[in-house]
Amino acid sequence: MSEITKKEFLELLQEFSEKTLDPKFEKIDSRFEKIDERFEKIDSQFAEVNSRFDEFKKDIIHQFHLISEDVISKVQLVAEGVVNLNEKLDHRFDKLDQKIDEKIQDVIAINKFSFAELDKRLTTLETEVEDLKLRMDKIERHSIS
Repeated sequence: MSEITKKEFLELLQEFSEKTLDPKFEKIDSRFEKIDERFEKIDSQFAEVNSRFDEFKKDIIHQFHLISEDVISKVQLVAEGVVNLNEKLDHRFDKLDQKIDEKIQDVIAINKFSFAELDKRLTTLETEVEDLKLRMDKIERHSIS
């Protein structure tokens, strides 16, 4: 058997690599390139979905702000209405209190007048009764004597 020199061995190795290994590696490289292309497509689709989701999220937030501003303005209107209604009710209650106070004063005045009149009549009756008693006593004394 003959010995192969280092140079020949390298040449054989080079030839084997070019004929056998290189085509297989080229196929593998081609497959990796196809996989890379698929990943790029997926990445671009994912980026598009993320972009749409971000737009959707911004739109939802914007709509929420519009609705909340509208609700806040309506609550403020209701609060103003309540304040106005309270002021009107306070004014009405003040007027009612004033009228009640006036009527009470009228009733008190009428009662004072009525009681004064009744007291005068009662005093008159008491005086007359006393006079009648005295006269009766006199008559009884004269008739007994």
